[in-house]
Amino acid sequence: MKNKKIITLGFASTAASIALLFSSSLFAQSSVKDAQVSRLQALEKFTKVVSIVEQYDVDKVTINELINKALDGMMKNLDAHSNYLTQKDYKRLKVQTNGEFGGLGITVGMKEGALTVISPIDGTPADKAGLKAGDIILKIDNKSTIGMTIDEAVSLMRGKVGDPINVMIVRKGEMKPLAFHIVRGVITIDSVKAKTIDKNILYIRVASFDKKVVEDVQKEIKKRKGSTKGIILDLRNNPGGLLDQAVGLVDTFVDKGIIVSQKGRRAAETKTYSAHPGNTLTKVPMVVLVNGGSASASEIVSGSLQDHKRAVLVGENTFGKGSVQVVLPITKTEAIKLTIARYYLPSGRTIQAVGVKPDIKVLPGELKTYKNEFAIKEADLKAHLKKELAKVDGKKAKTKEDKKDKKDIITPKMLDKDLQLKEGVDIIKALIITKG
Repeated sequence: MKNKKIITLGFASTAASIALLFSSSLFAQSSVKDAQVSRLQALEKFTKVVSIVEQYDVDKVTINELINKALDGMMKNLDAHSNYLTQKDYKRLKVQTNGEFGGLGITVGMKEGALTVISPIDGTPADKAGLKAGDIILKIDNKSTIGMTIDEAVSLMRGKVGDPINVMIVRKGEMKPLAFHIVRGVITIDSVKAKTIDKNILYIRVASFDKKVVEDVQKEIKKRKGSTKGIILDLRNNPGGLLDQAVGLVDTFVDKGIIVSQKGRRAAETKTYSAHPGNTLTKVPMVVLVNGGSASASEIVSGSLQDHKRAVLVGENTFGKGSVQVVLPITKTEAIKLTIARYYLPSGRTIQAVGVKPDIKVLPGELKTYKNEFAIKEADLKAHLKKELAKVDGKKAKTKEDKKDKKDIITPKMLDKDLQLKEGVDIIKALIITKG
């Protein structure tokens, strides 16, 4: 009887399982059917609205114009970086990716709904005029930027080389808006510049991540490999650029582990980028300089080096752009720019809307020095011992510095004018001493 019960219970359980599977299958089919109906209803609603507007709007609007406006509105409402590219926009984007164009030389983004300067590019008209990271653009040639997209703003700022443009901005700490009259120029980006500090510290400035950044940085490191005891990587006001260059730059300094990962809805957009021992060039102490104008690829580099405890970050909190955009053509002359994934640093933290926090916060500024006229030292005493001069090859060594500053050297006087860089140099010197 016991066996019979077991068999009966087993059958009942199997029957229940079959019934459950059958009901689940019906539910799945019902869900798919409901989704299809819902999709058709949504498309029907859209078609109806387009038809009504086309028929009754006070101004005559063509069906093509309505669809373009609808696409534009849809893409704008997804996020700050997604948008619909008209024929004109798409053409402009292609010109920009070639690396040379006419404009002001600033990278802009949306921050809390305001058109904000992410960073001015080194040596461009905007940089020379005095625009700074964090400036909020109110007007472009008397046109308000309220409700304006990034691409619309860029379109207004771009133009014929030599043509002037007026920009009105709001800046933190200023009581009233500031007006700038800027003449458009040809924007060519010299992404990597290298200099030396105290003969054994290599200073590398990366202005943006174009296709030659890794190659140029590695060239500078190899050139001074024997004499370099510390590296300062300056990513301030770097708006980003190519992901592979950011990954390659971290790989130059890190020999193992995850550099960055990206996660999207589709499996194809979920990727992990790791370091390779064969690509590592140097393990000398490092300092990375960042500020509010450091965005996207520069945040990946600084954040990854920080997570690997490979560098000390000095400066201010970064911009906070940690999303991946792709340009997808929809016709031969039109496209959409769509956010498809988010970036994550090796520790798993996100950059998006948070940014990277420096290890040591240093605000920009200039070091003010004051000479103490009342201080008395040994040399001021009447009977002090005379200084013994060092001799080199039987001749007295030079005691005065060469007044002529070389282009590839950063002098102490230059450091005093850049507090963040000076702090970075002091940290590197301490790291070099502790490393021995």
